[in-house]
Amino acid sequence: MFKKYSKQIQTFGRSLLLPIGVLAPVGMILGISGAFVQPYMIDKLPFLGNEVIQTTLKSTRTIMSVVFDNIPLLFAMGVAYGMSKRDKGIAVFASVVAYLVLIITMSVWLTVTGNLADPELISQMGQIKVLGVQTMNLNTAGGIFAGLMAAWATDKFYNLELPIAFAFFGGKKSVPIITSALMIGFGLLIPFVWQFFVQMLTHLSVVILSPLGPLFTAGGERLFIPFGLHHIWNAMFRFTEAGGTYVINGTTFVGVVPAMQEILFNLGPNSEYWSMMPSLTRFMAQQQMLVTLFAFPAISLAMYHTAKPENKKFVKPLLITLWMTALLGNVTEPLEFTFVFIAPFLYVIYALIIGISAAILPLFNVAIGYIRGTIFDFAIFGLMYEDTQWIYFVLVGLVMAVVMYFVFRWYILKFDIKTPGREDEQNLDNTLIKEKNYKRIAELVVEGLGGSENIAHVDNCITRLRIDVVDTQLINNDILKESGTTGIFLPSKNHIHIVFGPLVEFVRNAVDDEIRK
Repeated sequence: MFKKYSKQIQTFGRSLLLPIGVLAPVGMILGISGAFVQPYMIDKLPFLGNEVIQTTLKSTRTIMSVVFDNIPLLFAMGVAYGMSKRDKGIAVFASVVAYLVLIITMSVWLTVTGNLADPELISQMGQIKVLGVQTMNLNTAGGIFAGLMAAWATDKFYNLELPIAFAFFGGKKSVPIITSALMIGFGLLIPFVWQFFVQMLTHLSVVILSPLGPLFTAGGERLFIPFGLHHIWNAMFRFTEAGGTYVINGTTFVGVVPAMQEILFNLGPNSEYWSMMPSLTRFMAQQQMLVTLFAFPAISLAMYHTAKPENKKFVKPLLITLWMTALLGNVTEPLEFTFVFIAPFLYVIYALIIGISAAILPLFNVAIGYIRGTIFDFAIFGLMYEDTQWIYFVLVGLVMAVVMYFVFRWYILKFDIKTPGREDEQNLDNTLIKEKNYKRIAELVVEGLGGSENIAHVDNCITRLRIDVVDTQLINNDILKESGTTGIFLPSKNHIHIVFGPLVEFVRNAVDDEIRK
């Protein structure tokens, strides 16, 4: 039972690599183009105000933003593709249909029940506009569930036979139809559960405004990110009474952001109200900067050091890209999603460390930032503004980074967490791989596994084929070794791992072609 569950978790973790792989480079482009169009950046670097440069940057940002505006849909397709054991094309198609049905069903529920929020209040009410539809904001959780449902329906109903009168709708065509019906039920149920969580969050203002407030706001944001609730969490203290009311020059400002904008952009460091900044910024960008500037390089380094030696040169650029996506673009999900689903308890520890560190910053009157947590924001709001106490921020961040590194390194090794690059490869000569002779490799793999009739299912992760076979007695290791594999493992009954390194995807495609012959 445990091995079966463990195998499913690993398959699920691998299914997230496809959308994560898309988010990382796009996030870097979006971050750079987005930062350089900010007014404060143009003030510091006047040449950025050139009309041609601004048009180019804004156009690039608009084009790239379509990816991040539809992250749940990407995860729906990626999960469906990775989790389905049969026709992956049908699974992906069904996942798109499932997600569309889910968001429109919830939108209809909101409209019929009179809970559809005004456009300017959708964030505070836990709603969002997706593909032109105002609906409940489930973020990636909604996409992941749609993908899981589509994968399950594909494997379950792929060969469904219906009475002759309805035969046209059987087989593959039944999958998106059945998935749609199931998602209607889920879409009508989830608003009840989701609104319960949303209402629960709004009663936490007493805790938020306490000295331990940053512990809960920073740590809570990390914990809510996988479920898409972090937008509600942030909006609660940024724009409502939950974040406090502040009187500045006789004017009352509700929430953290309006008060901060007045002090930061209108009054400046020389104002008597600047002393209020630490009580405001403790809920804002300096929390995120702890993650992007200090936590992420520590986590990436821990993952790199715990990767298998032969995989390090391949993992290094991936981890750097994931970190730079956060550092330049304020997008943390790509790196967080590499471990949140396969090591949830480690993710909780990570959130706790961030929360504790954020709670320490106000003790030193640190007052850095606005909303974004990029390196650009730190340079402008931390280094170029006066009285921000940025040196204490750096000191706290460095201590936290050391703690984060050793916690991640220990946890990954102790519990053998399959973070990027942790594959048990042997360093053997691999001529066929070097020559990229995938056709010959596939022929040897299929033959070594006892022929195509003995192969039940083929999958792959970052470096290895993961294949289900009918009878392990038919496996010939000598033939498999001729293919140039760097490792052969039998982790469970009727399941074999064959390691080929980072080019495994091309090997897997060739094996699929060989089986279809």
